[in-house]
Amino acid sequence: MKSQEEWKKKLSPKQYEITRMKGTEAPFSGEYYHHKEKGIYRCVNCGNSLFSSQQKYDSGSGWPSFWAPLSEQSIETEVDTSQGMTRTEVKCSVCDAHLGHVFDDGPPPTGLRYCINSAVLEFDESHPNISG
Repeated sequence: MKSQEEWKKKLSPKQYEITRMKGTEAPFSGEYYHHKEKGIYRCVNCGNSLFSSQQKYDSGSGWPSFWAPLSEQSIETEVDTSQGMTRTEVKCSVCDAHLGHVFDDGPPPTGLRYCINSAVLEFDESHPNISG
């Protein structure tokens, strides 16, 4: 794990605010909200593979949304009671970066909506498990 100062040097101010301070980007503003390319979305902090374009869908929420993570080992979740509500926070399982939240109003087959900030993601179109 890196110190807060090391994270500040590695990340942009926006990436730091979201991943390390549990911030969020404005809805409909993120780079990957309308992104349609095939590939893998990785953690901007550590490169961990998080989500596949095959599980991405347009939720209309304003953030990139996925109905499942790439694998159950890719992410961790915990209860978030900030901002006067109870939600489920989604974090990178490798570096503990805040990614967004998961809600139970998604499409089949999981019924889940992983609502993820674009700023926490790096896109990898060369991932071998995603066909073109």
